[in-house]
Amino acid sequence: MMLNVKINGKTYEAENGEYVLDLCRRNRILVPTLCQHDSLSGLGACRLCVVEINEGKGNQVVVSCVYPLSRDCEVFTESEKIKSLRKTILSMLITRAPMGDRLASLCQIYGVEKETRFSAPKTEKGASSGRKRLEEACVLCGLCTKACESLGTGAISTVNRGITKKISTPYDETSADCVGCGSCAAVCPTKAIECTENSGQRLIWGKKFKFIRCASCKTAFATEEQYAYALKMAGLDDSGGKTAGQKPVLCEACRRKKSTDIFAGAFGETNRKKSARHH
Repeated sequence: MMLNVKINGKTYEAENGEYVLDLCRRNRILVPTLCQHDSLSGLGACRLCVVEINEGKGNQVVVSCVYPLSRDCEVFTESEKIKSLRKTILSMLITRAPMGDRLASLCQIYGVEKETRFSAPKTEKGASSGRKRLEEACVLCGLCTKACESLGTGAISTVNRGITKKISTPYDETSADCVGCGSCAAVCPTKAIECTENSGQRLIWGKKFKFIRCASCKTAFATEEQYAYALKMAGLDDSGGKTAGQKPVLCEACRRKKSTDIFAGAFGETNRKKSARHH
């Protein structure tokens, strides 16, 4: 069943159950977000995507990334109330994470000035650059822990409560479960997680990982631990991962090319045989 949804005065068609944010994005209507990523389900953590919606009982504020549409309605993405709410939310976020990428530009858009109402925990003296970056750029959106959880490793999680709440490895120590895939850093909207690559190694969460290079194109495409974990999850690891990175392996692009070449060769040979029989 298709629904008629009016957004900022213009009517659009929506599917029953479609999230408000998805409808807005599909129609190129800007709604700011931090905790939303196409590869992960909505979290509703940052609250920046709030909108006003009227389904016949007056306007109410909802979090658009997790609010499913079920009837014809009207949505306001930039009402005065919504702009005021986003301004307050951004004031709290920028206070907590002054180094957070994207926050400065969003604050400029919504006219957020330096706030004195809110306070944030201080970074401990002597903290590493990675820890300092994490504590002064993280907005606790939860995308990194969601990505790690979806892979099945669970190397990082949210710890503590209140103003001391943060993302960390168990006991702030090097995690034995981390495979160095970098998924957490890839989905982080504020670039809070420090992930550096140098001399064939990746450093993340205070742990170094050695890269595996493709035997064909020589591209570094995975860490040894990540490759071994992938084999294990696929049920293809018969060595406990001990030989991962030692045997010649191909990256995904080269594996696809090899499969295509094999198929093309086999298909071409079949056609040649058929042609020879006809002649």
